[in-house]
Amino acid sequence: MQLAFTAEQETFRAEIRAWVAENLPQDISDKVHRAQRLHKEDLQRWARILGKKGWHGWAWPERFGGPGWNAIQRHLFEEECALAGAPRVVPFGPVMVAPVIMAFGNPEQQRRFLPGIMSGDVWWSQGYSEPGSGSDLASVKTRAERQGDHYLVNGQKTWTTLGQYGDWIFCLVRTDTQVKPQAGISFLLIDMKSPGVTVRPIIMLDGEHEVNEVFFDNVRVPAENLIGEENKGWTYAKYLLAHERTNIADVNRAKRELERLKRIARQEGVYEDSRFRDQIALLEVDIVALEMMVLRVLSAESSGKQSLDVAGLLKIRGSEIQQRYTELMMLAGGPFATPYVHEAMEAGWQGDQALGGLWPGGAAHCASLTSHYLNHRKTTIYGGSNEVQRNIVAQTLLG
Repeated sequence: MQLAFTAEQETFRAEIRAWVAENLPQDISDKVHRAQRLHKEDLQRWARILGKKGWHGWAWPERFGGPGWNAIQRHLFEEECALAGAPRVVPFGPVMVAPVIMAFGNPEQQRRFLPGIMSGDVWWSQGYSEPGSGSDLASVKTRAERQGDHYLVNGQKTWTTLGQYGDWIFCLVRTDTQVKPQAGISFLLIDMKSPGVTVRPIIMLDGEHEVNEVFFDNVRVPAENLIGEENKGWTYAKYLLAHERTNIADVNRAKRELERLKRIARQEGVYEDSRFRDQIALLEVDIVALEMMVLRVLSAESSGKQSLDVAGLLKIRGSEIQQRYTELMMLAGGPFATPYVHEAMEAGWQGDQALGGLWPGGAAHCASLTSHYLNHRKTTIYGGSNEVQRNIVAQTLLG
């Protein structure tokens, strides 16, 4: 493994850094660095900026309109975007469904769906989890019955992240109940504006409307929206989840948030406390170790060797690190971090003035810490809970 980047790679990094500095809107960057609420308009504005450059699908091959970057270049692009304060690209379109369409979709489906994903104009949602079918996706019950040239879909999906904005949703649906669970699942693309699709909000612990329930009541879906072969959806789902769990590690965001933690600790006067600084150091060591694991995968891929099958490990460690840095931010803020104020997530909030003086001494950088902390309780559950991931890792290593 080569730990040092080459001169050519550092030149590429510098080019990315310069482009991001010139094109990332300052108001969006400010929100990201302060962990404030990002609206659909913020996320889609950045997606469209990337799309015009052909970088919204930064991991795509050239034949599908992407830049054709290698694994190291993709990593450097993600790192520079994160450190600059760019929003994390909503992954459901460019990172999740697009690779499935490229690998298993037919040419017509590729022509139809990929341009809207690259441009950032079409918002995709993920329809995997159901009540009772979270980490165990093989037990999905949403039915899709073939009736001539269309499917009739009935069922429910849950924890659909940002589904309230969705134009399209890719779903795992059951098309055969007479075979073992994994063998009766298909991968279907559904227009969320179709009659019979209902989206209901789930309000999270931090008070945010980030996830949803999606109901399908006799929704007619053209058969041409089936990806690949009927009843082969489990194969496509596993292909997609490998992309998702690697993405969930999000080591680049962790590096950015580590610097934010250090700023908060200094501003709150606890950075000189050796015991607190020890905790920051332990976190930094874990982030470096996670980065090394990611770079091992990239190094193997770049050298043409078989990529290491560590998606589960990346998900486990990445999610635990995300929880840890939000915990340390809360500890740094102390009592000023504890008030939960929904309005504090909005840009332009005026700190203790909005509380009528009930929060004396509370600095603006503390205002969003509770919401940030509460939101990250989810990281060890979504994308396959860490308990399930540990079982998978154990089976992979021990047989």
